This record gives sequence, structure tokens and C-alpha cells, in this order.
Amino acid sequence: MNDLPETLELLSARIDALEKRLDALEHPSATLVEPFALPQAAPTAAATVDENPIDQTSGAFAVLGKAMLGIAGAYVLRAVAESSLVSGHVIAAVAIAYAVAWLVVATRASARAYFAGAVYAATSSMILTPMLWELTLRFKVLSPEWAAGVLGGFVVVAAVLSLTRNRLPVFWVAQGAAAVAALALSIATHAMVPFIVALLLMVLVCELANIRHRKQPVRPLVAALTDVAIWALIFIYSGAPSTRADYPALGTAALVAPACLLFLIDAVNIAIRTAFLSQSITIYETVQATVAFLLAASSVLYFTPHSGAIVMGIACLILSAASYAAAFVRFRPFAAQRNFRVFSAWSTGLLLAGVLWGLPAEWMPACLGLAALAAIALGIRMECMTLECHGVIYLVAAAIAAGLPEYAYRSLAGPLPSKPPWSILLVSTCAMLSYAIARERRGEAWRQQILHLVPSLLAACSVAALMVQGLLWLAALAITTDVVHVALIRTLILCSVALALAFGGAWWRRLEMTRIAYATLAFVAAKLLFEDLRHSRMEFIAASIFLFAVTLIGVPRLARMGHKT
Repeated sequence: MNDLPETLELLSARIDALEKRLDALEHPSATLVEPFALPQAAPTAAATVDENPIDQTSGAFAVLGKAMLGIAGAYVLRAVAESSLVSGHVIAAVAIAYAVAWLVVATRASARAYFAGAVYAATSSMILTPMLWELTLRFKVLSPEWAAGVLGGFVVVAAVLSLTRNRLPVFWVAQGAAAVAALALSIATHAMVPFIVALLLMVLVCELANIRHRKQPVRPLVAALTDVAIWALIFIYSGAPSTRADYPALGTAALVAPACLLFLIDAVNIAIRTAFLSQSITIYETVQATVAFLLAASSVLYFTPHSGAIVMGIACLILSAASYAAAFVRFRPFAAQRNFRVFSAWSTGLLLAGVLWGLPAEWMPACLGLAALAAIALGIRMECMTLECHGVIYLVAAAIAAGLPEYAYRSLAGPLPSKPPWSILLVSTCAMLSYAIARERRGEAWRQQILHLVPSLLAACSVAALMVQGLLWLAALAITTDVVHVALIRTLILCSVALALAFGGAWWRRLEMTRIAYATLAFVAAKLLFEDLRHSRMEFIAASIFLFAVTLIGVPRLARMGHKT
């Protein structure tokens, strides 16, 4: 009785189809006008039968039943292996063939039967991976190299069978299970390199499938497992030899090659997809490429300590040049904003890393200062704020490499340093030129204001520090300088710099100079409290307070001159 409504609906659909067919025979002209009116009723009835929930449920149970039969066959093979009736190598060959047979069954499932294909692929993986585990670790039939080769071959067979027939879920299940098994076996057997090679093969297969516009949700899982395996290799073999007594000895090439190959695979894939196929780089690809580069750099620096830094420095400079070329030649003219931002950020980090690893320490301030000037000048000419930002980053890095922050602090508030090295003079000149060539305008956004503030602040600090050193040198020619003289000279120079900045900001309409002038007033006030009042004599304290008072009056008046004009 419960099926009565469905039966009546089916009979009604068939009666409607018969009526339309009779009408078509009686009126053939109407058939010519509406040629597609006749076959519409039959698919509706068929769809009703196909979408029956009872049929779908019975089909799912049938698929699961067949999968359980496959698992039962695997247990039969395991029982035969334990009985020692058949050679272990024969059992291994039969087990591998049995797993591949279920993979073939999974790929031959209907294209619409995603559930059946995924279940049969999972059955194939559940047959292969536990059998490999026991044949490698318990029965000692397969060596780690053979086990890794079987996993790699299994993935290749899965890719060939599933991708050619467009059975992507089958490939995802097989790939994910094989990657997990490879990582687990690398940890259990302590033979890490063969399984890392198998994982790299899986990464390569995923990237090739992705280039062919086949979306691979399993890519992040395979890449993450490969990253973990390579990181474990670096971590274990970078320690003392006594901590890895049960691990096989490996040469330098075997330790360095896996991370470098992973980075090469990711880099080539990104280059093909972005530069040649004009696709946008994804967040996953950005993160994975960065992680792969860090792993490659770590392996090279750890395992080739004598020449690794120079090799990495040269490689980083080459990659930085390539990233800059791709960003400004390939992506920026075609408004590929995400690609442009990612590649430009990579180029900046790679240039800094290349200078750090590839150049002597005494050359770093000069190279970074010149790079800052070039980037800022090109950024202004090309009207590219990103390139100006890179120039500011290089300028800050040059100042840090030269020791400018420490030198400025010791000259203006701490123990006096010795005579300034040439690197301080060079970076100070680069900072002043960088701020001079910048085109500051009213109403700029806060990002552009920061681009002007940083060079002006570095220039002001370096000029003030050099002036203190110069005036103390002149004073030492006439008198024996003491703490009180140093405190007064510092106050005099800082007040003079604040007035000069206020006047320059008003005259040239440079807002950042005015802001630094007010910041200098706050610094002088703190200096009076912590240095002049503690170490100076009364007459010197009075002179310092007088200079500060004059500066307090003069800076606001000079700043207002710019608003009046």
C-alpha cells in the first residue's frame, strides 16, 4: 500500500506519454513545430525510478559489501603469509597485484558513481598499506627501498588509470593513503631517503595534474607530509652522530637534494602557472613555496657549512632578479595584482637573504644603501609605491648593518662612540638622498607618509649624531671635555636640529620634517631630565634649559610659517 502513490504517478506519466504520441500521429504538423515535445515524459519517469532513495541505499550497501569481500581476501593473504606455506616474495607480489586489481575496479566504476570509486580506491589502499607495513617491518620480505618503490609505483598507476578516465576521487584517495604510509614507514624503518623520494614523486604527480587544470584537494596533504619528512631528515641528521646511531649514514648529496628538489618542483610549477598560463597564485602555493625555500636553505646551510652560505647567497640574488623581472615585466603591466604582490615580496626577501649570505659584512651597508637609492628613484619614476617601500626596507637594513641605530644612540644619549666608520657616513648620505628625491604631497595616505618618515628620521638621527661628534672634536682641541660639556653640546645640537627641521618643513612644505622636529623636542625634554639635571653643574643646567626654552618657542612659530605661506 505504501507504494500505491508512486505507482499511480508512474501510470499517470505513461498515460500522458501515450496521449501525446496519439496526438502526434493525428496531427503530424504539430510534430514538426514541436519536435522535442514527445520524449519529455519518458526521462521524467526514468529519473523518478533512478532517484529512488531505496535503490540508492541498496546500491551503497552493495558497494560496501564488495569492499568487505576485498578486505576479507587481504586477510586470507595475511594468513597464508603467517603459515609460511608460500614464499614471502610470492605473497608480496600477489598482495601488490591484488591491490592494483581493486584500483582498476575503482577506475572502471561509472563516472557518476563517485561513492563506489572512492570506496574501491580506499579498499585498494587498505589492502596495500598494511601489507607493506608487515612485509617490511615484521616479515622482512621487502627492503625499505622496495617498499618505497611499490608506493611510488602505486601512485603512478593510480594517476594513469584515474586521470585518463577522469576518476579524480580515486586518485585523491590513493594519493593520500600512499603519502601517509610513506611518512609512517620512513619513521618506523629509519630509512628516510627512499620514502622521501616516493613523497617527492607524489608531489610531482600532483603538480602535473594541477597544471592540466585538474583540481587536486589532496595537494596540501601530500605537500605537508613531504615537508614534515624533509624537516625530520634535517633535524635528525643535523644533530650529534651519537643521537642517530640506528640511522644509516648519508652523504651530503643525499641530505641536501630532497629539500632542493621539493623547492625546484614548487618553483617550476608556480612559474608555469603564473608566467605562462596566466593564472593567479594561490595562498597554498605561496605558503608552500616559502616553506620549501626555508627547508632548502636550512639543508644547504647545515650540511655544507663551508660553501653553503655563498651558494645560497648567489642563488638568492639570482632568484631575486628573476622575481623582480616577473613582477614588473610580466605581472604589473597586465594588472595581475596578486601575482605582482607575492613576487615583489619574495624578491625583497631574497635580495636581503642574498646580501646577508653572499657578501662580506663590510660590503652589506654599501650594497643595501645603493639598492635603496635605486629602488626609491625607480619607484618615483614609475609611480610605484611598492618599489618605494622596497627602497625604504633596504635603507633600514643598511642602517642596521652599518650599526647606525647604536651609533646614533651613543652619540646623543649614551657613552660616546669612537670616530664614525665609513659605513655610517655612507648610509647617512643614502638616507638624506632618499628623502631628498622623494615627492611629498599634502593629503597623502598613511602608507605614503611612512615611506617619507623613515628616510627623514634616519637622516635626522645620523646628521645629529655626526654633528655631536664633530663639535666634541672641535671642543677637545681647545678644552678638556667633561660630562657637563658633552651634555651641553648634545643639547645644543639637538635644539639646533629641531629648529632646522621646523624651518625646512615650513620652507619646503615637508610635513615629515615638522613632525620629527616635535619628536626632537620630546627627546630633548627627556634628555634634560635624565642627563643634564643629573650630571651637569648649575651654569650648564641653566644653559641647557635656556636652549630648550628657545627651541620650544621657536619650533611652533617656524612650523606655522608653512601654513601661512
